[in-house]
Amino acid sequence: MIAGSVPLDTAGAARRLASLGALSLLLLAAACASAPPRPSPPAPVAPGPGSAWPSSPATPPVSPPPAGAVSLTALPGWAEEDHLAALTAYAAGCGPLRIAVETCRDARDLVARRPSPSDARAYLESRFLAAEVRPDGDAATGLLTAYFAPEYPARRAPDAEFDAPVLSRPANLAEVGDRAAIEAGSAQASVLGWMRAEDLFFLQIQGSGTLSFPDGARMRAAYAADNGARFVGIARPMADQGLLPPNGTSGEAIRAWLAAHRGEQARAVMRLNPRYIFFTLAPDDGREATGAAGVPLPARRSVAVDPSRWSYGEAVWIEADGGNLRGARASYRGWVMALDTGSAIRGPVRADLYIGRGDAAGYEAGAVRHPLRMWRLTPKG
Repeated sequence: MIAGSVPLDTAGAARRLASLGALSLLLLAAACASAPPRPSPPAPVAPGPGSAWPSSPATPPVSPPPAGAVSLTALPGWAEEDHLAALTAYAAGCGPLRIAVETCRDARDLVARRPSPSDARAYLESRFLAAEVRPDGDAATGLLTAYFAPEYPARRAPDAEFDAPVLSRPANLAEVGDRAAIEAGSAQASVLGWMRAEDLFFLQIQGSGTLSFPDGARMRAAYAADNGARFVGIARPMADQGLLPPNGTSGEAIRAWLAAHRGEQARAVMRLNPRYIFFTLAPDDGREATGAAGVPLPARRSVAVDPSRWSYGEAVWIEADGGNLRGARASYRGWVMALDTGSAIRGPVRADLYIGRGDAAGYEAGAVRHPLRMWRLTPKG
């Protein structure tokens, strides 16, 4: 790990992330946006440690290593990686790939035996090769952004501060119109709770999150539907209007401005994005969010990718240096799993890193916009 980089180990993430908060580049203009709402489809629960993934004669064979594949030891920063955390992430997320079943099963069995870091490193180096993936066209690098699972306070009844309704899927979904029309009452929907307007706006960008009520209840808000309008980022218009500096459009900065100008001024800015999300509520089980692959997302060890360029369950090495938003960490580097997607995640070298749950995760995610290199980590056979 180079000086100033951020390790991607899950255990370290648990120590660094206390609770929840801001956003990623979904707040930027659509061309620069991070992943928009990504509903989590139901999927089978992965078998526990030591259990075998089912195999069948129809399981496709392992593809030959890509041309130019190299040993993992050639990866930048490989020697400084937390190899046990990398192996654990692979074992937890390799099932959806449905190829290299033996490699996946062996990794799960090894994790169940509680290997040492050196055992984990030896296993990974003996079973995988790495091949760098090139961006489309003439681009020198790709783009890394980040996202998180937010938690917000909510109320059962409205008051002067909590005056934005969380709405269920409306009966007249095709007729609701844009954000302004819905806020004016066009949706025939039930009110599930009340939030601060800026918090609801951020929840709609993320697509899911946890609501905490004064009576102690915690409910998971999940994507139910949207009004069909195109997502429009508000960061660039805010910078153009002089509301925020060009390099000060992190999620945290946008949230702070909206909170400081709560009322019609903030609502006018939020209405620049006509897209509106409706939700369902269910008791929060305290677990990490589930990605499009149907697997719980390990914090800092999973990424959303373009499913036309990657398969769910693939292992990936990322290296992302620098970042141009205020508050950005120096770099991100390490082994991650492809377990999610989003409509703004397009191209072979484009990833959205899942940071975790809580304000600290959100604050960090909102400042990730880093040049990215990616390597496909392929089982040897």
